[in-house]
Amino acid sequence: MSRPADEGAAALVRGREVLRQEAAAVAALAERLDERFARAVALVAACRGRVVVTGLGKSGIVARKIAATMTSTGTPATFVHPVDSLHGDLGIVGRDDVAIVLSKSGETDEIFGLVAQLKRLGVPIIAMVGEPASTLARHADVVLDAAVEAEACPFDLAPTTSTTVALALGDALAVAVYEARGFREEDFAALHPGGALGRRLLLTVGDVMVRDDLPTLGPDATMRECVVLLAERRGTVVAVDGGNVVLGVVTSGDLTRLMERRADFLDVAIGSVMTRAPKLARADELGGAVVLRMEQKGIMAIPVVDDAQRLVGIVHLHDLLRAGAA
Repeated sequence: MSRPADEGAAALVRGREVLRQEAAAVAALAERLDERFARAVALVAACRGRVVVTGLGKSGIVARKIAATMTSTGTPATFVHPVDSLHGDLGIVGRDDVAIVLSKSGETDEIFGLVAQLKRLGVPIIAMVGEPASTLARHADVVLDAAVEAEACPFDLAPTTSTTVALALGDALAVAVYEARGFREEDFAALHPGGALGRRLLLTVGDVMVRDDLPTLGPDATMRECVVLLAERRGTVVAVDGGNVVLGVVTSGDLTRLMERRADFLDVAIGSVMTRAPKLARADELGGAVVLRMEQKGIMAIPVVDDAQRLVGIVHLHDLLRAGAA
C-alpha cells in the first residue's frame, strides 16, 4: 500500500517529466523554424483585412488564444469555428483576409469545408500542423511544422505537448508580426483597458459603421444578384425600397437555409427570404449597447438608419469589437 509521501514524490517526478518533455518540444520547434515562418509573418503583416484563425477541439482552443493575442497586439484577428462557418459565419471572411488553420493531424474532416471556401475566396492559408505531409498541408500556402515526437499523456493520446507547441508557435508568429508592423508600447497601451476606457465609453456606431457602397437590393431582386453581394460584402445584404427605407436583411445563413430547401434558390426573390423588421441601430447609439444587442441575438451586422428609417450605414460586430466598443 502506497503512502501519501510516496504518492507526492511520484507526482513531483511525473510533473517534472511533463514540463521537461514539453520544454524540449518547444526548443526543438525553435531549431526547425525556417523560411516558411518568415513567409507566414510576411503574409500576416501585409494583411489588409483580418486574420481568421480556426481549429477544432483542443486546436480550436489554441486558435482562440492566438486570435486574442494578435488582436491585443495590433493585428485584427478573429476565431471562426470550422463547422459554424458553413452555416452563416463565413460571412465575416473577406478576400483581404489571411487564414491560420490549426490541426494536429491535418486530416480533420470538419475543417475541409471551410478550407474549400477559403480557397474559393482566394484567402491565403497558413497551416499549423503536426503532419507536414497531410491533406491540410497540401492545400495550404504556407506550412508551419508543429510536429511533436509524443504527447506528455502517458498513453500518447490527450493533446498536451502538441497544444503547447502550437500555442508557442502562435505566440512567436504574433510577436514577429507586431514587430514587423512597428507596433509600439504606446500602441499596446491604447488597445488595453487602462488606455481604452474613455474611448470604449464614448464610441458610437457612427464612428465605426460602413457608410459607402452599401450592399443593397430591392425586394424584387433575385438571390442570384444577392449571392454576389453576400460574398463580396461580409455576408449581409439590406433590402430597401425606392426611398432607401430598410425593408429587411438577407444573410449568408439565410442563403444556406434556402439552398437546403430549394434547388432553384437563385431565382427566388429576396423579398421572400429576407428577415422582415430586422434589428436596426442609430449612428448616435453607443457602440457597447449595440454590441450587447448583437451578441444576444447572434447578429453579425446591423443596418444603421436615420429617423425616417432610411439606410445610412451598416455596422459589423467585429468592427465594433476591434474598435474597443466592448
